[in-house]
Amino acid sequence: KSAKKMVDKQRTEVWDALEVVIKEHPVLLNRAPTLHRLGIQAFEPILVEGRALRLHPLVCTAYNADFDGDQMAIHVPLSSEAQAEARILMLSANNLLRPQDGHPVTVPTQDMILGSYYLTYVRLGKAEKGAEQVYVTDAGETGLPAGEVVDADEFVAANKAVKKEGKKEAEYRPLKAYGTSAEAIMAYNYGDIGIHAPILVRVEKTIDGEPAHRLIRTTVGRIIFNEPIPQDLGYVDRSDPEHAFDHEIGFQVGKKQLGDIIDRCIQKYGFTISAEVLDNIKALGFKYSTQGAITISIADMTVPDAKKTLIEATENKVLDIEKQFRRGFITNDERYRLVVDEWEQTTKDVTGALQNCLDEYNPIYMMANSGARGSMNQIRQLAGMRGLMANTAGKTIEIPIKANFREGLSVLEYFISSRGARKGLADTALRTADSGYLTRRLVDVSQDVIIREDDCGTHEGVWASAVIEKGQEVQSLAVSIHGRYPAVPVVDPLTGEVVFDTDHMLMPEDAATLKAHGIDKVLIRSVLACEAKSGVCAKCYGINLAVGQPVNPGEAVGVIAAQSIGEPGTQLTMRTFHTGGVAGDDITQGLPRVEELFEARKPKKMAVLSEINGTVSISETRKNAVFAITVTNEAEGDTRVYTVPYSAGILVSNGDHVDKGQELTAGALNPHDVLSIRGIDDDEFGRQGVRNYLVQEVQKVYRQQGVDINDKHIEVIVRQMMRKVRVEDAGDTKLLSGATVDVSELKTANEEVRARMAAGETGENGEPLREATYTQLLMGITKASLATESFLSAASFQETTKVLTEAAIKGKVDHLVGLKENVIIGKLIPAGSGLAVYRNFEAETDEEKESEPEEYVDLSVLVNRSNAL
Repeated sequence: KSAKKMVDKQRTEVWDALEVVIKEHPVLLNRAPTLHRLGIQAFEPILVEGRALRLHPLVCTAYNADFDGDQMAIHVPLSSEAQAEARILMLSANNLLRPQDGHPVTVPTQDMILGSYYLTYVRLGKAEKGAEQVYVTDAGETGLPAGEVVDADEFVAANKAVKKEGKKEAEYRPLKAYGTSAEAIMAYNYGDIGIHAPILVRVEKTIDGEPAHRLIRTTVGRIIFNEPIPQDLGYVDRSDPEHAFDHEIGFQVGKKQLGDIIDRCIQKYGFTISAEVLDNIKALGFKYSTQGAITISIADMTVPDAKKTLIEATENKVLDIEKQFRRGFITNDERYRLVVDEWEQTTKDVTGALQNCLDEYNPIYMMANSGARGSMNQIRQLAGMRGLMANTAGKTIEIPIKANFREGLSVLEYFISSRGARKGLADTALRTADSGYLTRRLVDVSQDVIIREDDCGTHEGVWASAVIEKGQEVQSLAVSIHGRYPAVPVVDPLTGEVVFDTDHMLMPEDAATLKAHGIDKVLIRSVLACEAKSGVCAKCYGINLAVGQPVNPGEAVGVIAAQSIGEPGTQLTMRTFHTGGVAGDDITQGLPRVEELFEARKPKKMAVLSEINGTVSISETRKNAVFAITVTNEAEGDTRVYTVPYSAGILVSNGDHVDKGQELTAGALNPHDVLSIRGIDDDEFGRQGVRNYLVQEVQKVYRQQGVDINDKHIEVIVRQMMRKVRVEDAGDTKLLSGATVDVSELKTANEEVRARMAAGETGENGEPLREATYTQLLMGITKASLATESFLSAASFQETTKVLTEAAIKGKVDHLVGLKENVIIGKLIPAGSGLAVYRNFEAETDEEKESEPEEYVDLSVLVNRSNAL
């Protein structure tokens, strides 16, 4: 009681006691909305004055937090098991990678990027102390005097001029040289040289046991930036004597480069050292973005002189187009399209002129170019021209906004642009709700996908290769095979030697080996082909992207997949995109498209697939309205007729030969058609089967928004959509014809029949026993969630009354295999340490450990023991 009074009165002893209690006791920090697993992380708290939480800036990305009044919840793990779990699994320093793609999540942002960019750029000329003059070593085609000292500004101007013409540039050597890095930094502190001035510095190293030294070209900024960074990340070829002494980071660093540095650091040194490196980069970034005093002034927004002429020229062109329309040479649609095209081109030209007149040391340009904040698109609106806007129907208004924010908008321009600004805010609000609902459905459909066993033993899989879209490689082979196991040994097509066996987990660097052997696609294990009875196996899943190691039994990969797809959902666009004034040419994109695919709905503008091989003939049934496409296979005497509207966009011509599954008209495919015509896997012509089609189409949407998601997460969801089959003929199994059952249930029933046949059993009239025949089903995620084996899970999702009454009528039993059903009845969830395999472990204190002899536990024994139980 007296302790409670002391706490209420906030006596000084309370704070001292608290200081002792929190020592080495991690706490969990959570920010709502928790969209993915990085929304809850563990930290070691430090007591500070004041009432605000002080959070490390690098974890803000994972939490999507900013310092404008966000609230966070703190949870204290009490039991020793909870503390161990928090420290080992959830500590923020151990969660540097994103589960959705395996890239670092703790990449420096904003000021940190700007500070790093400021430190690493090189500047010549009068503006930089110590870089006013340079010694020309090779004049190239500039006409400068080689072997002489010239004015640095003159040198830069000459190089710019020859670069435009594609001629050879001049090369130089700095005039300032220093004996050590410390001496160079001292010279900077005394104001002898600028932080960006190129200098020569003597670097000493021990090579093969012998001391050696060399003069290298660098800047004071780069010396400072390289101090905290490991000098063996692979940017410099140390085996080359020319570069053996160079700094690891000898290039200008922006957002992308920082991400790559952190990535390499984690791959080579692991989380602990990488966390220290990150802290140091953060400190340097903040210090030098402040010291560099990079700021925004209205004078930095320089409007290009060419803008006026460009706009006047376009206005005259538009008048000509109007004249042609009035004279009846072009239709209104053509007039509209030409006007819009002209203004779009002008906007691009003004942006180009703006880019040319922006100085590379202009603060706004530096912020955008480094990736710290803003983009060229925003600079265009500040100092170029805002360009064309869309109206309420999503159609482009042909009157452009010629002004920019620096000049100010006219009343009409302000009115046109206000609608777009409001729509942006309304869209964001709607998108958040839609994205949240999609995430909920994804979690529900995949929550029982847990790693249950190490290897299901299948040799089935999916083909992994580079992904090509419109002739461009959008995903390399290295990304496609990352962290996957080969389904069958990978052999050299010429020599037959085994390049990689099935127990080798493929990594991005293995892609080079595959290409050297002339292999451009690999059959890899995938959850789509996993034969585990419940959940999936570790071999089919592959790497756990959040830690860069093979996945462990008990990992809730279904929930991780759902979070990885749902979390970036808010970044996807809502609108159906209007490609000019042509009605009916809309393509569903963004979030609605992802939803359409996962719900396996019929797309709005659907392509027609040929159901047979044959020859095409096209006839017009109604003038300018409807076409009939006839495909005839004379060998089999089969004919199919497809009626399509005039606007369908026919892809075939009269007399063309088409194959089964080929697209006859343009548009998105109906996944159900793809399943019934092309089947589950890709056909012999390389056309996508339904599994590959769904995975690649979802990827396409995320790629357009620049979001990286690993294929395996989408595969987990697609696996759940294809869990069910319809029994056509039950044969001699115990199944019912016409029933919808789980794939694994059907396979087990057929295996039992095969076992009975092997034992010599026959049918009633001595006929051989018959296996069940079936049709593969494709269900949308909502339907698949409601069709799950667990009625508790289905009832807690949607249509509760219906699900419960049906379960009661059928006398269903819930075997509590998923996560939701165990949460509902208050049992430990069968994931992580709640899995039976780990249930036999107990936490032991240091004292207990010292009193016992040391003993090693073989995990396989535990697995066998739990299986036997």
